[in-house]
Amino acid sequence: MNPSRNLILVGPMGAGKSCIGRRLAERYGLPFVDADREIERRTGTSVTTIFECEGEAGFRARERAALAELAALDGAVIATGGGAVLDPATRGLLRERGFVVHLQVAVAQQLERLARDRSRPLLARDDREQVLHDLAAQRGPLYAEIADLAFDTGRSTGAEAAERLGAQLDAVWQRDGVHA
Repeated sequence: MNPSRNLILVGPMGAGKSCIGRRLAERYGLPFVDADREIERRTGTSVTTIFECEGEAGFRARERAALAELAALDGAVIATGGGAVLDPATRGLLRERGFVVHLQVAVAQQLERLARDRSRPLLARDDREQVLHDLAAQRGPLYAEIADLAFDTGRSTGAEAAERLGAQLDAVWQRDGVHA
């Protein structure tokens, strides 16, 4: 058990971190913050443009800084980007400052959910399925390393997944000693 006021969602793109996060924030009466949207707000440009201008390393530096500030919040639902777990210091910070939920999704569901999405820089390649498999192999163990709870979003809608996850969180998430 990891008592914490913050609920932090990690997982691959297309797992539903933003959609489910918004619903959980509403359920618990907490603010919702999407880390990628926060980075875009701060820079005044899209994640795609940051990748184009600064490369992945530049984006990851911005992500580290944003997540350090977001993790310092006292009572929020935070949706991270899929690669947030790549940095060991960020993994430690997320684990220390939040109850971390690893949203899991099969590559087949990711492909369905992301079929029309052209805003993901890492998917701007010919073989999207192979990219997703490669990312899962690299990042899956890192999500598992910091997760207090693993939750399979499966074929559920965002509302269904949020309802099921909320029921599980009610039983296990302690907001600094008080159950959610």
